[in-house]
Amino acid sequence: MSDNQHSQLEHMPITFFAIVMGVMGLALAAHAGGFETVAIWVRWAGIVGFGAIALAYLAKAVRYPAAVVGEWRHPVRIAFFPAISISLLLIAAALRGTDPEAARIVWWIGMLGQGVLTLSVISSWIGHRSFQVGHLTPAWFIPAVGNVIVPVAGVGLGHPEISWLFFSAGMIFWLVLLTLVFNRLVFHDPIPARLFPTLVILIAPPAVGFVAWLEIAGGVDHFGHFLLSTAYVFALLVIGQMPKILRLPFSMAFWALSFPVAALSIGSFRYATLTGSAAHHGIGLLALAILAVIVGGLSVRTVLGMIRGEICRPE
Repeated sequence: MSDNQHSQLEHMPITFFAIVMGVMGLALAAHAGGFETVAIWVRWAGIVGFGAIALAYLAKAVRYPAAVVGEWRHPVRIAFFPAISISLLLIAAALRGTDPEAARIVWWIGMLGQGVLTLSVISSWIGHRSFQVGHLTPAWFIPAVGNVIVPVAGVGLGHPEISWLFFSAGMIFWLVLLTLVFNRLVFHDPIPARLFPTLVILIAPPAVGFVAWLEIAGGVDHFGHFLLSTAYVFALLVIGQMPKILRLPFSMAFWALSFPVAALSIGSFRYATLTGSAAHHGIGLLALAILAVIVGGLSVRTVLGMIRGEICRPE
């Protein structure tokens, strides 16, 4: 391994797991929209991608443990550690229909990992270290979103009580963090440009919450309407900020655009299937098309960024 490769491995960010979230989100959205062949190919790309990223990050942990500790102590990057367990939960959701036994094993690993990481991250937030208001970004929603994903496969795999536990935790932490994030957005300095794309994460909790609630409740009810409508409200809010986001230079934070759009597409397709709403089906198709462009464009841009040494480097 060359010196440059050693340097890239040492500075490989935990945010790489957000790539898997985006790709698996695309697979699940394609499945929800009825594009099964696309869903299968993208699903396997996500699984292979997760394996490659996990092995690389494990190598980093073995060779450069201080670098991993540094990311854990980083006020923003710590929120991305649950992206590891979220990726596993998404893989389990994608496998549930075709290989339920494999899905069950992956789900258990992802669920336990999500529980440990959520408690660890939140304990760090309320521990002895001092966080500043400027450290708070919508990326802090990631641990909460991971909890809400547990029921997406968990209910169908026969674990409703565990699913209720994680759903409840995810929803309550979403509400707490939503208040904190809006306080930061309105009354404090703007989010730094490098992290501004994480604003799109505002869409994810209610959108994923709607999909999870469908599994728990067994259908669309008033609370489900509330969650999906809230996701649309945040989507409209984010659309107003997109011109500013698209003018920013590329960073790994741009992967924050992918999974929330996927969740919105899945939720729209699921609602359309259950109610026969052509409008929601159209929204799902539009979100899926946008998602495909996002994931394809970011994949190319990420590879170019690695070749040019723009990503895996010291901050």
